[in-house]
Amino acid sequence: MVNRGAIYHKRGVDLMKLVYKGKTKDVYELEDGNYLLKFKDDVTGEDGVFDPGANQVGLTIEGAGKAGLRLSKYFFELLNEKGIPTHYIDANIDEATMTVKPASHFGNGVEVICRYRAVGSFIRRYGMYAKEGQPLDAFVEVTLKDDKRQDPPISEDALDMLGILSKEEYKILKELTQKISGIIKDELAKKGIELYDIKLEFGRIGEDKQIALIDEISGGNMRAYKDGKYIEPLELAKLVLED
Repeated sequence: MVNRGAIYHKRGVDLMKLVYKGKTKDVYELEDGNYLLKFKDDVTGEDGVFDPGANQVGLTIEGAGKAGLRLSKYFFELLNEKGIPTHYIDANIDEATMTVKPASHFGNGVEVICRYRAVGSFIRRYGMYAKEGQPLDAFVEVTLKDDKRQDPPISEDALDMLGILSKEEYKILKELTQKISGIIKDELAKKGIELYDIKLEFGRIGEDKQIALIDEISGGNMRAYKDGKYIEPLELAKLVLED
């Protein structure tokens, strides 16, 4: 549930205005025009079971917020080094916060999923033709951020016709999604971890409205497996970040 309003908090000498209360993060506007994301221990799922594809908070896992932030910091800094446009500025693990550049959404927000295995909502929709866990070739799909309608998938043509995303922007979005997902997939593979799917968010940043990766890159946004066994978000952060 979105909660917008002039609620102010102090962070050191900075005055922060709460502008959005999300499922897993709260968003504050800083005096310098940037934004602060405050990570929470809530994760998406249903009936107490974690599901990155769910559109509601399913459970609370102690330490999930900081674990998600550590992984987000790691991957955002890796992507920035590779020249991938993102909204990331810096992070404070102790305070469970990440400072980001302001970004505008596509419409009321879209999510982009890159799939390497047929699991989750993909198999629920296409189970007549797909087999559970079958390989997929970096399949990209876009969904609308719309809790009321269960985050419906939307096609390239519909995005263009409804004025949410132009066909040229869709092409950039798809290429960025596959490139970013490939980098993360390769990084996980170094630890013997296989990425099944990942959910990303994009927005426009800067005066030139450059399409950039926003939000977070954490275990709560992906399904990853090791030796055929699903890895919980907290455990994933430990495995990736351990020396």
